[in-house]
Amino acid sequence: MSVFGSPVRRSAALSVVMTAVVAIVFFFPIYFMLVSAFKSEPEIISQTFSFLPLDFQGLGQFQRAAEIAPLGTYLFNSSLVAAINVGVTLLFSALAGYGFAKFTFPGRTALFLFVISTMMIPTQILVVPLFVEIKLLGWVNSYQGLIVPGMMNAFGVFMMRQYVYDIPDEIIEAARADGAGEIRIFFFIVLPLLTPALASLAIIIFIWSWGNFLWPLVAVTREELAVLATGITSYTQPYQRQPMWGAAMAVATIATLPLLVLFVFFQRYLVKGMTAAAVKG
Repeated sequence: MSVFGSPVRRSAALSVVMTAVVAIVFFFPIYFMLVSAFKSEPEIISQTFSFLPLDFQGLGQFQRAAEIAPLGTYLFNSSLVAAINVGVTLLFSALAGYGFAKFTFPGRTALFLFVISTMMIPTQILVVPLFVEIKLLGWVNSYQGLIVPGMMNAFGVFMMRQYVYDIPDEIIEAARADGAGEIRIFFFIVLPLLTPALASLAIIIFIWSWGNFLWPLVAVTREELAVLATGITSYTQPYQRQPMWGAAMAVATIATLPLLVLFVFFQRYLVKGMTAAAVKG
């Protein structure tokens, strides 16, 4: 039977339907959040769901969110943590990847496997020893304790090593023959060749840092150090005030927007970063 026969068409149609169903299932919570950010409080908690706001609030819930809690502080802290984590992770991951891929030293394989093995450890297990460390350093409730533990990422090292490994040794050897030092080679030859990989890793680390909830929840308790992910709880704590679900949805919308923009405009880098490290090397 022709490849354009009925069974193939039915299979393609089934795939389209299944993809649409999965997309709707995953998109519905985002749609619910976006719509609820413009609804009134009684409408949000009503047992009858409306697909569009019946009592449209405009930007009222966003203004209410800024009045209830220091929303600007949450935004600043989230942006600061994400920016530093992305910048430092890119630099050190590229340096470590260059070292593991292009230099031979005793114990290189063992050290590389040790670094990569940390990727297998669940985050929940690492929280306890990390918290003990920052407590001994006196970093609890500080920017250092909030930011420093996320500044290195084993996945970033692995990903950069896989990309650097594919850079021809002849290019590096030619630069060395011309008298270039290793720092110059790294910054002027290796790093520019890693631009696509660095873009992919930057997006991955930003998404992880921006949405990280567990570590900020453990490391800081002061409101002026809270990030958006933990700051949302300020609107839903029943022992502090009546839960403000509309304001919480507005803050959740603000927190989600940068991630949606990244996905829409840079999804090819995100997909490439997720898959390339697994097939390279």
